[in-house]
Amino acid sequence: MDHPRLHHRGLAVVSACTLCGSAARTKLADYTAPPAGETDFGIPGYRRALWRCDGCGHIVNEHGFDLATTLYQGAYAEATYGDKMRATFAKIMGLPPERSDNRRRVARVERFAAEHGLTGERTLLDVGSGLGVFPAAMREAGWTATALDPDARACAMVEELAGVATLCGDFMTLTPPGRYDLVTFNKVLEHVQPMAAMLARARDYLSPRGAVYVELPDGEAAALDTPDREEFFVEHYCAFSMASLALLIRQAGFRALSVERVREPSGKYTLRAFMDVWPG
Repeated sequence: MDHPRLHHRGLAVVSACTLCGSAARTKLADYTAPPAGETDFGIPGYRRALWRCDGCGHIVNEHGFDLATTLYQGAYAEATYGDKMRATFAKIMGLPPERSDNRRRVARVERFAAEHGLTGERTLLDVGSGLGVFPAAMREAGWTATALDPDARACAMVEELAGVATLCGDFMTLTPPGRYDLVTFNKVLEHVQPMAAMLARARDYLSPRGAVYVELPDGEAAALDTPDREEFFVEHYCAFSMASLALLIRQAGFRALSVERVREPSGKYTLRAFMDVWPG
């Protein structure tokens, strides 16, 4: 699980795409109950709609739910901590590489580091670390990894399980204690508003040679399957297309170094990208 416990805001229902500005869109689905596989958070009056921008292909969930209190301070948090978190961490870390989304993620980051001369001591900040499986595996790969989460319980669990340092606080308002060679958002930005501001904030945490890595749900590919997939579950404000991810990167003030589409061993449709700050 890569779901973060970050600070959220309620979603305002809007018609214009926040990335390309187009008002032309197509409804993909209406939901009056959670689809199969989605966690039932006991949301009263469950109703939402899935819309795709005709301009850039970005997909948004429109609803009036207060996710900050409905999900992330209630059933989701209770289901995350304690023995269940320990068992899930052990299960994921024990998967063979060919079946592990996380091990493939680490391998991709290692290839990027080799291609871009990130040698010697390498530092990583993982924002919204969830279970801590990614920073744990990066520590095993020789990186000095730090996990960031606003919840003290989550930080304590990640320190115990992953064996890495943690930062406890709001990514948007913390004073960075240092600079990092890589800042990562693994299945994080789709959970927050405004996402471009959060991505842009990573600039303040980057070393001069630093880069940012993001993973996001690939709505463009998933929509060809079914709108009931997890890429579109209620906890996601949005899902991306290749075009909308490129627009997000530019909107946040970064330069795309690579944007890739993958189907993960778990079956998730994922877009992943590396970026850096525009030179000059």
